[in-house]
Amino acid sequence: MTTLEDRSAATEGPGPVAEPAATPEVSFDTSPEAYRHWTLSVDGEVATLTLDVAEDGGIVPGYELKMNSYDLGVDIELHDAVQRIRFEHPEVKAVVVTSAKERMFCAGANIKMLAASPHSWKVNFCKFTNETRNGFEDASAHSGLPFLAAVNGTAAGGGYELALACDQIVLVDDNSSAVSLPEVPLLGVLPGTGGLTRVVDKRGVRRDLADVFSTTAEGIRGERAVQWRLVDASVKARDFPQEVARRAAELAARSTRPGAGAGGVALTPLRRETDGDTTRYEHVRVVLDRNSGTATITVLGPAAVPGTVEELQEQGDAAWLLAATRELDDAVLRLRTNELAIGTWLLRTEGDVATTAAYDEFLLANRGHWLVNETIGFYRRTVKRLDTTSRSLFALIEPGSCFVGALAEIAFAADRQFMLEGIWEDAAEEGREALPPAVIRLDEFNTGLLPMSNDLTRLQVRFLGSAAELAAAEAAVGRDLLAADAAELGLVTSTPDDIDWEDEIRLVVEERASFSPDALTGMEANLRFAGRETPETKVFGRLTAWQNWIFQRPNAAGPEGALRRYGTGKRADYDRKRV
Repeated sequence: MTTLEDRSAATEGPGPVAEPAATPEVSFDTSPEAYRHWTLSVDGEVATLTLDVAEDGGIVPGYELKMNSYDLGVDIELHDAVQRIRFEHPEVKAVVVTSAKERMFCAGANIKMLAASPHSWKVNFCKFTNETRNGFEDASAHSGLPFLAAVNGTAAGGGYELALACDQIVLVDDNSSAVSLPEVPLLGVLPGTGGLTRVVDKRGVRRDLADVFSTTAEGIRGERAVQWRLVDASVKARDFPQEVARRAAELAARSTRPGAGAGGVALTPLRRETDGDTTRYEHVRVVLDRNSGTATITVLGPAAVPGTVEELQEQGDAAWLLAATRELDDAVLRLRTNELAIGTWLLRTEGDVATTAAYDEFLLANRGHWLVNETIGFYRRTVKRLDTTSRSLFALIEPGSCFVGALAEIAFAADRQFMLEGIWEDAAEEGREALPPAVIRLDEFNTGLLPMSNDLTRLQVRFLGSAAELAAAEAAVGRDLLAADAAELGLVTSTPDDIDWEDEIRLVVEERASFSPDALTGMEANLRFAGRETPETKVFGRLTAWQNWIFQRPNAAGPEGALRRYGTGKRADYDRKRV
């Protein structure tokens, strides 16, 4: 994930590095006309994403983004561009990722930025970058949208990891351009955006050759890179554009995307209003309680169900699940990045159970339509963000909630589920609507459509130790499950009644706040991803966990560590003891 950066400045060194006085408020709002680093162009069935990083365009001051090195702001634009291709351009059947800079594809994550950033910033940056790269592979696997990396110059560290996320890699053969993962030899850290995992698991590079490659700072180029499976082809500069165009056309010809005439859906700016510690979207509400360290996130269910997919498409990005998913995704990202001390998220829903169930039925009946497929995919990726978020997640299933099907996955993504048994006894006396008891209802969204990173459903992970319990839960599809039913099936953790509800939630929140956040992060991540391992779980579990630890070690981040000394002409002063 980190990189080779501007070696022409090596004699100058990175200069004095000071941590920012305050972490900036990060917004994930952007659009193509506001991009500073990427250009998105569409030519028939092929879209091209061209990286041309503005050196003075860092998301925070204090460093220059030389040699197409990137920071969080660059990746925010990339994430937005891929979303727009998926929704606004259904005619696109293949994406080419390339660079506008001569002999430099991408130098990876900016080293001065990493050296100057607090640990939390580095961790969130890496997590978002990983999710964005995974989005390439998700688009290829689930939307028929393949990616081709046209590596027209050196790709180092995170630059090569960007290429690794693509289906094919074509490297220019100009006697100088190479691919490399120089983090271990130069920076004392890891290629943290999936580099090590994708080299062996995805590209099938032999383990010993991967070891050589990952410790060779200058990288591998030409036919040797092809022989080692690091790239798919190495092409002379004169033939490079034609080979890229040929391969892109071949990928597009195999795509299942609908093509011209499908009619895209414009992603308009989100409407978000913040008043103190309350943020309101149309379908999502976030309320912070800084005293208790909690964020209460409420997703509002649909008010009505479209009659046809044509009506859904006419609604555009105002269609309920697409709109609610965009809002929930934005809320998760903003909380994760900007509210580090809010350690517990309370997940709620509000809405009519029957209407929510009918909306699910509509989506399931029309999931072959490209827009429905893309919307479901976006929601799947957003719930995965909850899985990988280092916060304690508690679902509150109360009267008036609509944890049905797709929305029930929010509850199953939580670390614990609390479901009120019965009703609010004093609702009428307190002037509140007397609502019927809460229910959970399962459907196909819970039995396979929204898998986790380990390719298992959240129910499969929940009942990993008992096939009988899993079968019983899956057999309850379509039923309204009251608290007692849900408890018997093992779908909830606790079912307090109206008398005990407030105290039980308060005590569990207070208990969580008394524990070490670091220990909780490690515990939750280990418990959430039970079962088999996949390349994606390796990236988020094994690789990221080690990187997070290494980022804090003096050998990397200390005053005499590799990140601080890179470019000064001085070698890092390593503590040679193995841990």
